[in-house]
Amino acid sequence: MERPRAPTLLVALAGATVGLAALATPAAAQSVNRAAIDDLNTQLLYVALPLTLFVELTLVYAIYRFHDNDDPKPTVDDPALETTWTAATAVILVFVGVSAYFVMANPYITPAAAGSADVATPDQADDLTVEVVAYQWGWQFTYPEANVTTRNRLAIPVDRDVRFELSSRDVVHSLFVPKLGVKQDVFPTGEAVARTRATRTGEYNLYCTELCGSGHARMDGTVRVMNESAYGDWLDARR
Repeated sequence: MERPRAPTLLVALAGATVGLAALATPAAAQSVNRAAIDDLNTQLLYVALPLTLFVELTLVYAIYRFHDNDDPKPTVDDPALETTWTAATAVILVFVGVSAYFVMANPYITPAAAGSADVATPDQADDLTVEVVAYQWGWQFTYPEANVTTRNRLAIPVDRDVRFELSSRDVVHSLFVPKLGVKQDVFPTGEAVARTRATRTGEYNLYCTELCGSGHARMDGTVRVMNESAYGDWLDARR
């Protein structure tokens, strides 16, 4: 069987990389949390794809160029080349670290940052506070301002900051809403804080992602994001 020509392979690899880059742009995020995470993933992907293409092209060229070499020679030291790729690697790692830092420092992403932001934000009166209690094997959501409590079904208004105060009655649980980019461990020894701001209405799945016993697989729920008027009607119907 005839080996494919190197240019053909290079074109195929380049086409595949361009296709992956086109597919890398995520759909509109459902929350501020999810938007921050998706933006970071996109930035890292646009760095990783050219590097992957460069490595694969180099590999294909080496295979094509030297596949019939019956007398291979040892690699010659090249200090300039070694310095170049070391510096390039350092630049890439600094870029990745800085990008990740700004996302991890986002108060919607990091619980510690969310807690400090609660003290520093003057317009917190507009925030919605939901008390979340995890137990084996379900979720309890309490809205203190409305004196409403629900189980396994969370409702929040769109385009409004929501602060979750989480606690556990028994073991370690973990609140995870993939579509909203919310994930926070819940401990029985203290209160944890999470924050989100949904930007699109809809209904999303909620899970526990910490193995918490024999009923862990059944510990799920739903999150419904509604406009303000629908959210008010929802609360009134449950008072």
